[in-house]
Amino acid sequence: MDIISITPKLPVRDAGAALAYYAAALGAEVTQRYEHAGAVVFAELRRGALAVQVKDGDAVDPAPEPGRRSGVLLDVGTPDPNGLAEAFLAGGGEVVFPMADQPYGVRQGRIRDPFGHEWIIGSPNTMTPAQVQAALEDT
Repeated sequence: MDIISITPKLPVRDAGAALAYYAAALGAEVTQRYEHAGAVVFAELRRGALAVQVKDGDAVDPAPEPGRRSGVLLDVGTPDPNGLAEAFLAGGGEVVFPMADQPYGVRQGRIRDPFGHEWIIGSPNTMTPAQVQAALEDT
């Protein structure tokens, strides 16, 4: 069985605003956008090979309630976690966990975007699995 991609699809309360926010925060481009009956039913942002899909929430795919998270965490690796976190905050995101050096080898923090989705933003891990496990046991 071949799997060619796994792409997160984020239901939101205002897809137009979400697309603008994610495009600015991620430095991505909206490559597809389809509407039906006044709602965005599918949109995709891309940055190179990376993709995120967005749609207006509905009865089948509800958007997170205001002030509540979605239940899915999006984990983003970047050589500049501070810069990416600042881009998310500049558009109205809020800090869940501040950016900090973690004992398991990454610089990492968590941001909740204005649409209820949480993004773990971190640097690449340079530790071996055994080192990560040992560091976790020491905390």
